[in-house]
Amino acid sequence: MDFTLPLTPQYTQTGGTTKAATSSLFGDYAIAATILFTLVVFLFEAYLNFRQRKSYHKIDFPRELETTVGNIDRETKSSAAADNKKEESSKSGSSDSDDKKDKVDRNAPILPQLKSKFSHAQSYGLDKINFSIFSSTYAVTEEVVFLLYGFLPYVWDKACTVGAKYGWTETEHEIKITLLFLGIVTIVGTITSLPFELYSTFEIEKKHGFNKQTLGLFFTDKLKSLFLSAVFGGPFVALLLKIIFMGGDKFYLYVWAFTFVFSVIMMTLVPVVIMPLFNKYEKLPDGPLKDSIYELAGKLSFPLTKLFVMDGSKRSSHSNAFMFGFMKNKRIVLFDTLLSQVSNDEILAILGHELGHWKMGHTVTNFVV
Repeated sequence: MDFTLPLTPQYTQTGGTTKAATSSLFGDYAIAATILFTLVVFLFEAYLNFRQRKSYHKIDFPRELETTVGNIDRETKSSAAADNKKEESSKSGSSDSDDKKDKVDRNAPILPQLKSKFSHAQSYGLDKINFSIFSSTYAVTEEVVFLLYGFLPYVWDKACTVGAKYGWTETEHEIKITLLFLGIVTIVGTITSLPFELYSTFEIEKKHGFNKQTLGLFFTDKLKSLFLSAVFGGPFVALLLKIIFMGGDKFYLYVWAFTFVFSVIMMTLVPVVIMPLFNKYEKLPDGPLKDSIYELAGKLSFPLTKLFVMDGSKRSSHSNAFMFGFMKNKRIVLFDTLLSQVSNDEILAILGHELGHWKMGHTVTNFVV
């Protein structure tokens, strides 16, 4: 491998034009510029990661947070008796599941509870950032090596070779060869990323008590993802290339319209068709929580039609909530872990944050961008 400028890949595409025929400032330094840009971005992100990593080594509870939470504890202490009476009067109307939740004790001061969780949070954050630094270093190394050795041109030629066995030619069957090329690249990428995903899930997440996933479920999810990528990604790429070939000078306008329509369709299909292939969704049972969520949605004019509970606990003890749907058909999904970890009032606070994004138009703005 010759590392003198201008850089040229170790492998060049079969049938490609000679270096003399394509000599230009852009052509001569495209690879070098790409590698330089990649390394600059990587180094900047690494700098941010190491800054964050330094903060995870701190063992002292943040003084500002301690002062703020301490003030909250003192302010709420005087009204604790009144709150207890109110809770006792409404206890008979609350669900048993809400009484049994493994959550922060709301009757005890918040500060001692936060301090007890601080060291664990720091340890988890440190493990995550160390893994992120290592995995990103590998990723950028792989990217640079693939560029220098001409991995993508090599795979393209191999796809052409395989396609030739079925009578495909590069000029007349470019779409088929492109799909084969992308399939090979996807498989290689899946294999190279697999050790990192396994370590993240079964070492880091398990170490800190979050992982609930089995190896069988992990690989089942992986196979499902590959299958869905082929089912939806293949036709998408084929149609996209067809539009480019037939679009003429204005092809980019047709590409934009096609990708927009496809995005809208997928945003509709993913929660309804694809996500149920990975998780089980059940309607939230009738009760105070369901009534309160509909009441909150009504105050914000959020057209909520359905409430679901998702079995996120079969993969992780992390909790979450999200909403989806278009126009007057909005739905909210709560992780079952969220229901078991926090109170109904805290769930409403979390949903209030998410619904605030919708009310302020952030969801539409993000989609347009």
